[in-house]
This record gives sequence, C-alpha cells and structure tokens, in this order.
Amino acid sequence: MATVVLAYSGGLDTSVAIRWIKEQYDLDVITLTVDIGNARDLPAIAARAEKIGAIKTLVLDGRADFVRYFVWPALQAGAIYEGQYPLTTALARPLIARLLVEVARAEGAVAVAHGCTGKGNDQVRFDVSIHTLAPDLQIIAPVREWSMTRDHEIAYAAEHAIPIQVTNASPYSVDQNLWGRSVECGILEDPWAEPPEEVYAWTKSVGQVDPTYVEITFQNGIPAELNGEEIEGVTLIETLNKLAGEYGIGRIDHIENRLVGIKSREIYEAPAAVVLHTAHQALESLTLSRDQARFKELVAAEYARLIYNGQWYSALHQDLAAYVQSTQRFVSGVVRVKLSNGRCIVVGRKSEHSLYSHSLAT
Repeated sequence: MATVVLAYSGGLDTSVAIRWIKEQYDLDVITLTVDIGNARDLPAIAARAEKIGAIKTLVLDGRADFVRYFVWPALQAGAIYEGQYPLTTALARPLIARLLVEVARAEGAVAVAHGCTGKGNDQVRFDVSIHTLAPDLQIIAPVREWSMTRDHEIAYAAEHAIPIQVTNASPYSVDQNLWGRSVECGILEDPWAEPPEEVYAWTKSVGQVDPTYVEITFQNGIPAELNGEEIEGVTLIETLNKLAGEYGIGRIDHIENRLVGIKSREIYEAPAAVVLHTAHQALESLTLSRDQARFKELVAAEYARLIYNGQWYSALHQDLAAYVQSTQRFVSGVVRVKLSNGRCIVVGRKSEHSLYSHSLAT
C-alpha cells in the first residue's frame, strides 16, 4: 500500500490524523517527529504513534542543523519580524519541511502530511516549502480538511481507542523549540488582558536579583564563546535561555499581522534570542560602515518577512543571504551584556575590526 509521511507532534490533532488519513486516503502512515529542542518524551511519542496505527515511526535529532542552518543565518541577518518577534516557530518550519521531503523520498512515499489549521501561518510555511522542494508530492492537511471541532476530535479518539493526552486545565496553545516559546489562545486572545504568570515557563517574574555580566564572542556574526569559553551552538542557546530567563529577559507581547490576513495576539519567551540579537547588533554598530548598516536594516526587515511568510527556499532568500554573509566578514569580537530585572543592556564591545577611532571621537 502507498504511504504518507506525517509530521507528528504526539498531540491530539496529529494523533487523530493517523487514523483519519488511513480512512480517508487509504494510505499507510509513517510518522516523523523532529527534535528541535521541544523538551518532549520522544520515545513515548513514537510509541503512541505505533499504537495508533503508524506502520513506522521515525525520530530525528534536528537541533544542530536547526541552529547552524536556520538560527545563525537569521541572527546574522538581524531578522526580527515587525521589530519584536525573533521568528522562533517560523524558523523551524523549513527544517521540518525539508526532513519530511527527505524521509518521503527515502521511504518512497507519495504524500506528506502536517497538522496545521486553516487560520495560521504554519500551513503556508509547510506548503510553500514542500512544493518548492518536491512539487510532485501530495500534501495532506487533515485539520484544515476535516470539519471536526476539538470536542469531535476527542470523541473520535475515544471511539477508535486512540491514546491521547488531553486536559482542559490549560487553555493555551504552546509551541517551542531551542530558539523560543510561543503561547496563544485562552485569555490571551483579549489584547487588553495582561498575560497571567502561568503562561510563562522559561522566564521568571522580574525581581530583585543581583545583576550578572555575560561576555559573548562572535566569529563572522556567529556566537562562538561564552565568557571566554568555546561552546557549540545548541549548548550556548540552552545556557543563555536558562541564565537570561532567571532575570525575566525575553518576554514579548506582540499584536502580530499574520500572513493569512488577520491579527493575532502572541506571547513569546525567547531569552537567548533577545540577548544574542542585542549583542550582535551592538557588535555590528562597531564593525559595519554607516551605509552598510543603513542598507542592512532594509535587508533585515525583508529577511524577517521572508522567513515569516515561508519563503526560506526562495531565490530571494539566496540573494538576501549573499548580502548578509558579505556584511558578516568582519563582525567578529566580544560584547559584554548586563542582565538585570528584565533587561539586557550592552555595556561593552570590542573588535579587532572596529571602525571606532578613539583619537577621532575624543
């Protein structure tokens, strides 16, 4: 029988989708779960997929590739959507789409599937990326296609003995990876309502904690050392997430213009992203010429829109990336930041490629 590769999170939607795809499309389902720092029980997720009826369950560690090929280029570009959102979820989608296509090719599948709704941005990011990489593959989007509500899904799962973990204790929809955490739904849908403390998991409420200083060394715009010690990307981000989160740094409350034409209220936690973007921008102020920096602001805004709109695998991305990489040739040096009470402040920067002249400035 022909097969489909399903991007499987282990949640209600994609769990129900395993059985639904089999019924509606007469396809055997292979599930693919990608670890991008989601902090989930991956063996348990794979076991659940197998129990529901997947003929094969695959789990891939995508953390290193995520950082190297997606997070670092976006950091070098200074890509922050609408001046606030560091593209935490958006950056992960092209990687998952690429892995879906690679697995589909390896398994001889005729289709790929994802659990995106018809109201969000992710459906576009997946569809555009997959169509670009493999225009011959069919795309199945069960949640977008069926007419089931959440209650219907729960009833469907019960009727077909689908093991799911559903709780009404939390009304929030959460997505997270190494680069950040996004939260929506519930009371957050009211833009006047202050986000309750319970929506935050990575950052503490601002308190009277003694400040700390962190030195970040960059090589060609990429973080390479923390406090003088060489450290690989995944660990560096995890370390900064924990450290900056203790100071309440990285909370973002954003009214966002979605690609599909509606506004949404999004809460983000991105401690490492906020610290690294702040430090990187400070180093660029020292090493880029005035005209380079001026034009790079335009490129950064377009680069962010491109990522947000799911155009990672576009010719435009290749063109913008070429300019970004050229600007990063001399963005090497050390930035010292002060972390305190919800704030990340640059207090020092130095580079062997610095364009700052003390004799001229004094």
